[in-house]
Amino acid sequence: MVPAVHGGAGAGPDGDRRGPAVENRRVHRRALLCGLAAAALTACGGSAPRKTGGVGTARPGDKIAAAADVPVGGGVLVDLPGDAQLLLVQPAEGQIKAFNPSCPHVGSLVNPPARGVITCPLHGSTFDAATGVVEKGPSPRGLAEVAVTRSGGDVLLA
Repeated sequence: MVPAVHGGAGAGPDGDRRGPAVENRRVHRRALLCGLAAAALTACGGSAPRKTGGVGTARPGDKIAAAADVPVGGGVLVDLPGDAQLLLVQPAEGQIKAFNPSCPHVGSLVNPPARGVITCPLHGSTFDAATGVVEKGPSPRGLAEVAVTRSGGDVLLA
């Protein structure tokens, strides 16, 4: 068995013989970890308020979109006053509907429809794009429809 040697030339204050190169690596590692922690905190905090589904502070008669902005067979999320959003869909030419885009499962905002299906990106619930009816859970119910009307080329909150 080789005896352990402590102290001597080049040893640190606690008798550690690893020397200044190892100490520099510790300092660099510490600085890197502090930088990563700061970046993570910056990414997680201080962002703009998250939009929620619903009409926010919009009132009946308010223009919420141009009908031409809602693709036939698809849909768009539109921003409303009061940090809110609505999902406008046009399942058939001239038939525009609006839904609260908050998934009834846990409130995540759903994606606009693709191939006739609205999908929640959080847990995979799917909804019929024409009716908002839930097709596959875990959502316990469909999307709430919001009344809208058309006036000329505009979509208005009813």
